[in-house]
Amino acid sequence: MEVRVAELDDAEAIRSIYNLEVETSTVTFDLVARTLAEQRAWLAARSGAHTVLVATEESPGARGGTVIGFASLSPWKERPAYSTSVEDSVYIHRDHQGRGVGRLLLTSLVEAARASGFHAVFARIVGGHEASIALHAGQGFEVVGTEREVGRKFGQWLDVVVMERLLV
Repeated sequence: MEVRVAELDDAEAIRSIYNLEVETSTVTFDLVARTLAEQRAWLAARSGAHTVLVATEESPGARGGTVIGFASLSPWKERPAYSTSVEDSVYIHRDHQGRGVGRLLLTSLVEAARASGFHAVFARIVGGHEASIALHAGQGFEVVGTEREVGRKFGQWLDVVVMERLLV
């Protein structure tokens, strides 16, 4: 397994992983699957400090390996005073969950955030998603609050657990 910065050519693989979660789970609050053009635009908007990393695994005939997961840093809030804080996202292809891919990606993402000079990394995790909460706790994130019933998907109200790690 290898972690590298995502390229525009990774858009379809990232979209495939993400859209399955959009369509079948509550781990993302997006309600509509992304088109390839939207995914490419999302990737293009996350260059430099707001990076996207992919985990790849070698497979026959796949140039640069097969993307099995991705992680990204996005601005925490729009106002300028928040510019030293970011929000992370980590998504793993379902066939590769439970194999340490998420841990490898999140470790690399935290290091990328530190190298870019960010001070705080936040995770916003749907309530009840214990695997993601445990992943973040294992990387030094602490629960700082719960936003009650802030999302609605598949006919149910959803909480968001907010976790934070300071990079000092």
